[in-house]
Amino acid sequence: MEDALGHLFYYSHVYQILLVFQLVSSILVLLFLFYKSAPYGKFVTNGFGPVMPARPGWVIMEFPAFAVILVMFYLGRGWENPAMIVFICLWEFHYVYRTFIYPLRLSKGSRPMAVAIPLTGAFFNSINGYINGYEMFLSPDAAVKYDSSWFLTPYFIVGTGLFVAGWVINQHSDAVLRSLRKPGETGYKIPNRGLHKWVASPNYFGEFMEWLGWAVLTASWAGLAFAAFTFANLGPRAYKNLQWYKEKFGDEYPSSRKAMIPFVF
Repeated sequence: MEDALGHLFYYSHVYQILLVFQLVSSILVLLFLFYKSAPYGKFVTNGFGPVMPARPGWVIMEFPAFAVILVMFYLGRGWENPAMIVFICLWEFHYVYRTFIYPLRLSKGSRPMAVAIPLTGAFFNSINGYINGYEMFLSPDAAVKYDSSWFLTPYFIVGTGLFVAGWVINQHSDAVLRSLRKPGETGYKIPNRGLHKWVASPNYFGEFMEWLGWAVLTASWAGLAFAAFTFANLGPRAYKNLQWYKEKFGDEYPSSRKAMIPFVF
């Protein structure tokens, strides 16, 4: 019994430290990325060290998010709780695609990324998987909080709706971008379908919606930290994407488009 309590205290202590770290990091990352773009895709530049192909880079970056939370689910015996089963299914629904399918759908001509990107991404995803896994499956009040009545709460209903809508937006927006290039093409074109009519980076908007939905449906600090970091990471890049499109295409690019959130940002 004492050993079990000791383990719970250890997990809780690590969770608290990492949660604060992620919340503070969100602010720092937001400020830094408005100053300097992350070096992958169209923003690859010298000065960030060696580069690597995009496909294995994405696998390295996303795999900890897929794996770490599964360990936490196992340690917390999450399979005994219907709400926890739904949580892990939604999480892995995203990360199985992001880790194993999305990299294969990248074109062979995709630009490389600085090695620092998958390494720092894997570091973040390990922390994020831990704090979400702890709060969902291992915290002392998780089983009581997420009992079967959780499915009928506004948190779960609204949050799940946001998560699914965000996933659909993300998938459709990525599909529009892939369709712009014919086999063998490597140049850039202006996308004009779906939410691309309204914002420069609707795929980022969709991903932010997913994790905002996750924060709501779990009503958790870890989920809130994830949503905050997602915006901190993607918001500045969406803004830089908008500026890049305007500079590259000039008057051809619709001046009314926002960066990431329709009519807002």
